Formats: sequence, structure tokens, C-alpha cells
Amino acid sequence: MSIQTFSQNYAISDLPEELKKDANAVVRDNSSSYIIKSENQIDSKKKIAVSILNKAGDNVSYVYIPYDKHTKISDIKIKIFDAFGRVIKTYSKSDLNDIAQSDDSFLYSDDRALAMKIIQPVFPYTIETTFTERSSDTVFLQVLQPYIAENISVENWGVEFKNESGIKLRKKVTETIFGKAEISESDNLVKASYKNIPAYKDENHSPELRTVVSKVEFALDRACLKGVCGDFSNWNSFATWYQGLLEPVSKITPEIQAEVDALNLTGTVSEKVQKIYQYMQGKTRYVFVAIGIGGWQPMPADDVRKKGYGDCKALTNYMRVLLKAAGIPSYYSVIYSDKTIKVFDKDFPKMDGNHVILCVPTENGNIWLENTSQNIAFNHLSYGTMDRNVIMVKDNVAEITDTPKSTSENNREVLRIKANISADNTLDVSSNFYFSGGLYDMTLQLVSLSPKEQKDALKRRYDYLQFSDIDLKNLKNDRDAAKINFDLNFKANNYSKSLGSDIYFRAIPFLDSDFHLESTDRKLPIEVPFGFTDDYEIEYSIPENYKFSEAMAPVKIESEFGSFSMEFIPQDKKLLVKRKFMLKKGTFSADKISDYINFRKKTNKIDHTKILITKL
Repeated sequence: MSIQTFSQNYAISDLPEELKKDANAVVRDNSSSYIIKSENQIDSKKKIAVSILNKAGDNVSYVYIPYDKHTKISDIKIKIFDAFGRVIKTYSKSDLNDIAQSDDSFLYSDDRALAMKIIQPVFPYTIETTFTERSSDTVFLQVLQPYIAENISVENWGVEFKNESGIKLRKKVTETIFGKAEISESDNLVKASYKNIPAYKDENHSPELRTVVSKVEFALDRACLKGVCGDFSNWNSFATWYQGLLEPVSKITPEIQAEVDALNLTGTVSEKVQKIYQYMQGKTRYVFVAIGIGGWQPMPADDVRKKGYGDCKALTNYMRVLLKAAGIPSYYSVIYSDKTIKVFDKDFPKMDGNHVILCVPTENGNIWLENTSQNIAFNHLSYGTMDRNVIMVKDNVAEITDTPKSTSENNREVLRIKANISADNTLDVSSNFYFSGGLYDMTLQLVSLSPKEQKDALKRRYDYLQFSDIDLKNLKNDRDAAKINFDLNFKANNYSKSLGSDIYFRAIPFLDSDFHLESTDRKLPIEVPFGFTDDYEIEYSIPENYKFSEAMAPVKIESEFGSFSMEFIPQDKKLLVKRKFMLKKGTFSADKISDYINFRKKTNKIDHTKILITKL
């Protein structure tokens, strides 16, 4: 088997200057050559050469070769080159550690890796790793995408497929401004590569880079995963294959039927589903399990019943089987759960996704169930699974359908505060917080904490307030309506400041202070992955011998990124401050960065408005 390489000379002086700019490491050559023998055999030879330019690039100075019992690795050779391209050290397979591809969050995993951290005291240096691989898994063909991480450039990244199987090999090219593939095809051979891709700097408020860098994807019309083969030429045949994984683990045992019968279900379909769902939540917990058919087949539903745990696949399928025992159809739905939205292409079927949820059709629309949380509300998806599509696995039919939309109006924080400013600069507050939509998700972790941990979490969240006393009360997780509310009473020292005999203080005690973006020199789009609405009302009381010094004008801002308003309403010796901030979800072109920074700076500046009270 031949492997095409772009360069055999690893002298750092041969690197073009544009590849050194902003780079801590350079991928000199990442080349993979595959021979597809059949639906259940693929052979490959791989070379990965990376030049580590400085200490900051040390995080990629490792060898990591994943494998499992369906993959055989051989002919491993590792060479270390100095800055002049001279070999200074070599390693072989015997020098590598054979480790599990898991951490403490995994209960079981079949996946392993041969790994070693390369430590070199002198920079720069280059690590070249070559090996051959034979696998019976053909369902996941390499995605050609010239990207590892920020501040890493690419000299050459290529792949070639020689298809001897007679099975149709499909490709999909996604082209952006971040790289253009060179592609050639002849007979049963296809080659693709990217060359001279500069390093991307980390840019705040940008999409996940893997979603914006160009790529070439490949898929076979027939393929195998852990010995289970099937037709992947269209989404319906994919569903047939997946249904074959689900059926053996979806039996309604007498014990499962007895569980459902004991619930004495009555009412509408939605009411029955809710009762079963909250029963399931109460008896299970999430544990990652990656064994069996590549981590894609759930553990048997009856095992979940007995053990009381499972991963997203197992818990979703268990819920599906419970509903089936109640005579309620539901559908196992594969999805991408990420900050940046990623969707399935209806015209390019391939095995993919990283999460599973459940869809229950009813006469009043779909019910969506996230099955990995014991506390999350019924018929509520987190913001990481909204605004995208799923592959819904039905009986021999796949339906690509959208999950519900996440809107700024639905993702709300409503805050009502009564605040007393004391002459000794203490702030005394009684407040009520209310969260819904995606802000419900972000606050949900409070529910599982102890009272002390809850207080500590809020102290960290509002660490700019010097709490002298804090009391969290009436925390309620409304699992019917996906809402959380609680009362927070506290005292904070030195909130106000003295100015002679007068006192001034910030108009908004609780600040949205996580926005940090200054540079307008930008290549990546601006991503606002989550839109929301803040609705604050603060009623200020002041000491008897003080007055509010002047009337304050209302402020209103409208922008393509959202809207902001603040008004100051005198009420006898009190002042009511009303603040509304709506940020729109969206991805905006890089040339909008100055407008976005200006919008956020204006809102932040108004939030820091100072109120002055004068001594009588």
C-alpha cells in the first residue's frame, strides 16, 4: 500500500512564514491511505507529523492511537526530529501505554488506545508517527478536516480511498473561507487534501471551529459496525439497520409490564406519559456505558430496570419500552447536542450524532423527553438540543424532524428586588428570582446541591458583592412547567460609596458581567448560541434623611443583536428601576464585530449607571 506525502523534510526553516504566524504547532503531514476491501474490511496506512514550536504547543506532543477488538494496529514507528530535521530519537509499539479510552464518568467501555506523552526539553521539534490499521468497521470513514485546535497551522492534510469493494463510496464537500480542498478522482480511487492552512487564533464568542472549517466527508452505501452490517444508502435503510439494534434490547418483560400496570395510568396521553417519565426519573441515574456495538446499541431495557442506571441510549430506550408497555408509541431520536448547532443532511445519510432523546407524538403535538436528568422538567429539552433536527427511528422509516425552537422571549430571568441602602453603605436585599426556558437549564444544577452548596454557588456567581449574610429560601423546581424560582435575601457590605455627605451606588446589583470582547481584528463569525430576556425591577429605599438628587432619563437601545431599556420611576421616597435586556440568538458575520461590541458596551455602561442620593 502506498501513502502520498507532501513533505519528508521536517526542518523548521523550511516552514513558510505564514504557517508560523500565531502557531504553537504545525501539522506537517497528516496522510491516510485506505483500501476498502469489502463492507466489513478496510485497511489503512497513516502518517501524522507535527512540529511543536514552543511550550504552548506541548499539549499536542503526544502519540494516541485508538483501537478496539475489531481493529488491529501494527507497524508502529515513532520518530523525533530536531529543529534541523535530524532524527534524534525513535520509539516502537513496546514503548506505548495500552490504556482505556475512558474516565471516571464511564462505567464500562470497550475502547482502548496506545498512547505516550513525548517530552522534549528543547524546542522546536517534530513528532512523526506511522502505523497500519485493519478494521472490520466501515461505517465511520475518516472526515477530512484540517483542524486540531486553535493556534495550530496545517502544511498538508490528506486522505485517499481505493475502493475495491464494489460498494458505492459517496462524498460530501463543505467549503468555507477556511480552506479549499484539492480533489482528484479516477476509476476506484479518490484523493483529497488541504494545504497551507494558517493557524486560527482563539476568538471569543465564535462558533465551535469544527463547524466552520472546510471538510470532506465520506460514506459507503453498505457498511458494518462491530459485525452488524447494513444498508446506509438512504435514511430509511439507516432506520432499518438501527431498528435491528433496538429490537433485541427492547423486550417488554413481565417485570416491566408489572411496573407500568402498578402506575394505574389514567387521563390523557400526555398525562400518562408524564407519570411514566417522572417515575423513570425517580428510579434511574445517568452513567456512561460504551460497550457492545460501538456504544451505539443500548443495554437491555430490563437491565436498566434492575440496575437503575444507564447512558442516554439505555435510559431513552427504557423510557420507550415503558411507554410501549402502556400502549403508547414513541420514537428513539438521534441528535447532535452541542453549543453550536449541527444538523443532519437529508441528502447525505451517514452514521453520526452524539446524543439520543425520545419523541412521543400526541394529538396535541410532539412531546420531547430528555432522559438523562433526574430533575429536568417534563416535555422540556435543554438549549443544547433545541433548534436542530433529529433522526427519528421508526419502523423501517427514518424521519428527519426539527426539535422545538429556543427563543429569547422564552428564555427568561425575571428578578424582583426590594433593596435598602443604609447610611453605612450596606445593601440589604430581599429578592425573588424566576427562570424559564434555557435559563431554567442553567439554574437546574442548584436543585441537586445541599443548602450550603447552594449558598456557595450563589456567592461564586455574584462574587462582586461583598456578602455579609445570605439566605436562600423557597427553591422550587416546577417540573410540570420547566420553571425554577427562589427567594434570595442578603446583606452586602460597601455596596454604596460615600461622596462627602452624599452616597452613590450602582443601579443594578446583579450584573451580566461575562462579556469580554475588545479586538475588532477578527476572522471568525460572531456566535450568540443562546438568546435570552432579562426582566428586572428594583425598588430602592434610602435613609430618612436622604433624597434622590435628580430625575434620571429613561434609556432605550434597539439593535439587530437585541434590545435594552432602563427607566427610573420615583415613588414617594423610593425609586423603582426597571431594566429589560433581550439578546438575540444568531451567527453574525465577522465584519459586524464593531457593531456587536458597541451594542454590548452600551448596555454594560448603562448597567453601571450610578444613582446619587443627597443628605438633607
